[in-house]
Amino acid sequence: MWHTACMRIDVSSYIPGSSPVHLCDARVKIVLLAAYSATLFLVRAWAGLGLAALAFGVVSAISGIGWKRYFGLLVPVYVVAALAVAFNGFSFDVWQAAGAASGASGGPGDVSAGVFANLPPVALVGSFGVVPAGFARGCFFAVRIVLLVTASLVVVYTTTSTQLTDAFAVFVRPLGRLRVPVDDAAMVLSLALRFIPVTAEELGRVHDAQWARCAAFSEGGLRTRLGAWQSVFVPLFVGLFRRADALAIAMDARCYGIGDAVRTSLGRKRLAASDIAVLAVGLAACIVLAVWL
Repeated sequence: MWHTACMRIDVSSYIPGSSPVHLCDARVKIVLLAAYSATLFLVRAWAGLGLAALAFGVVSAISGIGWKRYFGLLVPVYVVAALAVAFNGFSFDVWQAAGAASGASGGPGDVSAGVFANLPPVALVGSFGVVPAGFARGCFFAVRIVLLVTASLVVVYTTTSTQLTDAFAVFVRPLGRLRVPVDDAAMVLSLALRFIPVTAEELGRVHDAQWARCAAFSEGGLRTRLGAWQSVFVPLFVGLFRRADALAIAMDARCYGIGDAVRTSLGRKRLAASDIAVLAVGLAACIVLAVWL
């Protein structure tokens, strides 16, 4: 039973709640996420990055979602952040790297190395060593990467897939004047999001069935294990094609795509005054951080 439970994949990202972040319009959250991401790339000093981190902390606390949800599943992100620190902080020619770092730190577009800017390099083995200014720059990049991912998680955790799809349809609607099938694109996105949990559930079910038939998923050599997984993916893809065919027949039976009628939605939502206020304050804060820090 333990082996069976391990293959149950939890792909549901939305966490139900009634916090102000949950109740905020999805379009506002997406626009603010884009502005926040651009701000992270435009800030050049640790003060600006610290204020950006403070803003994330405030929003995440208001959302009522635990910190473990944001930082507990970011192992791949931590690896990328560690590589950024390593590649910037260590060099095989510390003296040349230190000269390049000091020249770059004087540029107006480079990030601030803070108190590490004037520290000399430390040679460890021969010319290989640590460049303090580069190490500070790597830490700056690492924090930026983590904030980018966790900020996107705020939107994902507090917004349903339906709300994200509706927001996407609103954003691309002006392209309809250029005869771009925006409604069809929104429908494809909605179907893709809804098929993710179905595919994960089907994967776990087929895996459990093959494991009950003594498939060698964790025994034998690489060739044997790949053969065992082949017995999972073949019926999985066959089942997915059958579902897609059944969905196509159902949509065709409902006359989807026939005629030039404009598609409508039930209860088209308008931006509330609170949403507009949040959008204005958030954009203003991002502009101030990007321009001044």
